[in-house]
Amino acid sequence: WDASGRYFMVAANASNKVAAVDTKTGKLAARVASAKFPLPGRGANFVHPEFGPVWSTGHLGDAVVSLISAASDDLKFDKYKANNWKVVQELKMPGAGNL
Repeated sequence: WDASGRYFMVAANASNKVAAVDTKTGKLAARVASAKFPLPGRGANFVHPEFGPVWSTGHLGDAVVSLISAASDDLKFDKYKANNWKVVQELKMPGAGNL
């Protein structure tokens, strides 16, 4: 889930994408290309100083954490809307990724 609780994040591992489902409308909000085998079960939410609200996830067998800008209805995050549903940063990690 994103921090607002509105968007359910789910991996489409075979296509290396993360899908964001809008639980308010019941529709797909976005499909975000990411590093190989995203693992959203361990995602974390925080407000990035440059990109606003982000949801982060590791990847199976890949030593990277992707930060995906999440949409928000909160007006204080309006200035970050251009980044919504994009990988805004990839953090290289030591090791071989998540299991």
